[in-house]
Amino acid sequence: MTRDRVEILEEQLERCLAEAAPPVRRLAPDEPLGPGTSLSAGRALELFEDQLLSRALDIAARELRRRELGYYTIASAGHEQNAVLGALLRLGDPCFLHYRSGALMLARARQQPGSTPLLDTLLSLCAAADDPIAGGRHKVWGNRKLWVPPQTSTIGSHLPKAVGTAFAHARARRLGLPLELPADAIVCCSFGDASVNHASSLSGIQAARWAQRRGSPVPVLFVCEDNGLGLSVRTPPRWVEDSFSGRSHLPYFKADGELDQVWETARRAIDRCREDRAPVFLHLPVVRLLGHAGSDVESEYRSPQELRADDARDPLLANARRLVARGAASPERLRDLRRAVRERVHEATEKAAARPRLETRAQVMAPLERFDPARCQASAVGRASPEARQLLFGDQLPEDARAPSRRTLAACLNAALHDELLRRPELLVFGQDVARKGGVYHVTAGLEASFGTGRVFDTLLDETAILGVAQGAGLLGLLPVAEIQYLAFLHNALDQLRGEACSLAFFSSGQFANPMLLRVAGLGYQRGFGGHFHNDNAIGALRDIPDLLLAVPSRGDDAARMLRGGLALAKECGRVVCFLEPIALYHEKDLHEPGDGGWLCDYPQPGSALLPGEPRVYHEEAGDLLIVSYANGLRLSLRAARRLAEQHGVRARVLDLRWLAPLPHAALRAHADACGRVLVVDECRATGGGVADALIAELVEHGFRGPLRSLRSADSYVPLGPAAELVLVSEAEIAESALSLSESAPGR
Repeated sequence: MTRDRVEILEEQLERCLAEAAPPVRRLAPDEPLGPGTSLSAGRALELFEDQLLSRALDIAARELRRRELGYYTIASAGHEQNAVLGALLRLGDPCFLHYRSGALMLARARQQPGSTPLLDTLLSLCAAADDPIAGGRHKVWGNRKLWVPPQTSTIGSHLPKAVGTAFAHARARRLGLPLELPADAIVCCSFGDASVNHASSLSGIQAARWAQRRGSPVPVLFVCEDNGLGLSVRTPPRWVEDSFSGRSHLPYFKADGELDQVWETARRAIDRCREDRAPVFLHLPVVRLLGHAGSDVESEYRSPQELRADDARDPLLANARRLVARGAASPERLRDLRRAVRERVHEATEKAAARPRLETRAQVMAPLERFDPARCQASAVGRASPEARQLLFGDQLPEDARAPSRRTLAACLNAALHDELLRRPELLVFGQDVARKGGVYHVTAGLEASFGTGRVFDTLLDETAILGVAQGAGLLGLLPVAEIQYLAFLHNALDQLRGEACSLAFFSSGQFANPMLLRVAGLGYQRGFGGHFHNDNAIGALRDIPDLLLAVPSRGDDAARMLRGGLALAKECGRVVCFLEPIALYHEKDLHEPGDGGWLCDYPQPGSALLPGEPRVYHEEAGDLLIVSYANGLRLSLRAARRLAEQHGVRARVLDLRWLAPLPHAALRAHADACGRVLVVDECRATGGGVADALIAELVEHGFRGPLRSLRSADSYVPLGPAAELVLVSEAEIAESALSLSESAPGR
């Protein structure tokens, strides 16, 4: 069916040009195509050439797939009027693009001398290793010089980061920070009509309107390419117009009609966005030709009459007629142009098909290996001047304080954030309640007062939007520290981490990055307070994300050092770091007995930091068994270790993992071999919720022969009240398991 549709479209365009009468008068290249338009005949002809190239690429993609040389057949056919955006937007206007943006990319590339968009697209279709954006990892629209960060087959998950980029651009200008983009840049974000219903799309649009209402510039152009279909599901008539026209803080433009009319409407929408520094919605009615993708058999859900009606709406057909009728080109000129385009695409296709593909795992994963320990260490241990710190902290620096309230985990984090904001002018702290309130647990207390609302600010209650701001800020060279109030809330927006933030470097071969540190309060042991949403112990979804670094401190001095290390990893290597903070330990002071102060610590002076692969060892002289844990489980394990020593004479070494992604495998193996027995205490859920499976697999696969055991929390949500203790790991269970393990026969 697809090849038949291709032939029909090709034949009707050829017939149109063969039957068209030559124009009465030819326009000069600089003459307008018609009255009331700034589109010249010469530019209109260039747009038509780009549209022909886009259509020829769609056909080439299907031919490559037939020859088993190509791997992507989602076409831009019918959406070619988006080429006007490629010509009107500037190269300094970042573009986050819909997957049917072929003509837009080709028109945009005309602005960059020496660009080769035709070959680049074909290399991407063939998954060639020298595809200049994704390196053969995916077919994406993306180009660093054109400022088009790559998207995969996204629905609407790219809207929040487009909004975040527009917001961050204005915020960086307000702070006087250097920017790659010009002062009047706007952000373009295109998507389909079905995508406007997606939660991520609505989140992005609402966040832009909310920020604009509050007085923050958000120059983002939302472009809805409306073809009336979401694969096989029809969009109700006028759905997009009825849903988005007339909304406050979102001017609506509809770009319908002939090529020059579309041009003028798009130009006015862009100018409005650029001049007002505000969000604008551009509705671009289009038609979907050639189906959703090459494998889509439209006859299964659409009638022949519908398909014929759509074929008649082919924008290439309408534009050819318009160019000839207005005198921009003769029919023969357009036929010659069409033949030349076909030859160019054929030649480039054969070149791309012959290029080598990725051949090793190392090649595929190269963008995920961005870790320069020396560079990160140098960045992490930097410090502000003594004079600046004295001015910020006053007479008593946090490392000199001796009051217990200054040495909890929360207090150390607060001091570390003060220090990092002081020495990194590009650092922003934001989230719900982080500014005036100082955070639910007061970890960010005093930051807004010290550094102002330009750098420490509250956001709307939307985790997706918060992560969108973080991505946009990172893209523009800022260093965002975003807060999600509770781990359970993060699951509302997990795709912003997995599908967007952590995939960017992978699909751009490291050419784009959105560094960030995401602070998340979570885990259990809050004496039953709050139930599941405030005691979430499910981290499996985070550990499953490629390229995400997961830090889980348990005590204040480690937290400060790990925060410095995490920020250095983000800044120097473009990494996304999730900093999971155990709520139950924020204000904990004691370890063994009430009033012993065993969980307090001095604030580590700037100049020391912790990077992945650096766990902490307690009781290193002990060797009867090794207990491996983290966060709340670590504190319980240390309590159990004392009980074992005092009551049973069993001397347990305790290893605090500190980093859960990547896990410190080398240190684990070394201490396991030294002790001969290993108990893994994992406070997260038994099935796929934590790290026990990975730790035990690591030891077994590397030849550890000693007794192994794990103790994990139940596969349950955490209930309210004392019942929480029934599903979480306890100190008594740790002591019992460790004692039993210590009595087992050693391995051979």
